[in-house]
Amino acid sequence: MRLTRLTDYSFRVLIYLAAHDGRQATIREIAARYDISRNHLMKVANLLARHGFIKAARGRGGGLRLAKPPAEIGIGEVVRRLEDDFAVVECMGAGGACCIEPACALKPLLGRAVGAFLGVLDGATLADLAHQPKALVKLLEAPALAGQRPSLRRAVP
Repeated sequence: MRLTRLTDYSFRVLIYLAAHDGRQATIREIAARYDISRNHLMKVANLLARHGFIKAARGRGGGLRLAKPPAEIGIGEVVRRLEDDFAVVECMGAGGACCIEPACALKPLLGRAVGAFLGVLDGATLADLAHQPKALVKLLEAPALAGQRPSLRRAVP
């Protein structure tokens, strides 16, 4: 199972905001720290705001902040709201069928595996991900080595 880049970037935004302890941050600032496109982060912020994870204010003095304390933002909930497909094989999807499905144990096995994956995430909150805020802030704000910040982008396969 692989989470989408949207979910990955969403977690980066949430962790950034949690590590900065309620301080409002701009998309420009977050994009620069993670070396991610501002356009991508605007979409991410819009989605996070629509789902009630962050509050976004436009204009001068605007920015992003968490909508509730990090301990109240469940990781499983974030993943469920942002990911739209947990069908790890075709037969698990809507309308997916296979000629051996009546005798095959793969679909229920993978269903339990996805349930276990989400169950582990349900046991964690944003506070757990940002439990070392000072260390996170230090890493995010470290000066770039030789004028280049190492890219935190996921390599595109």
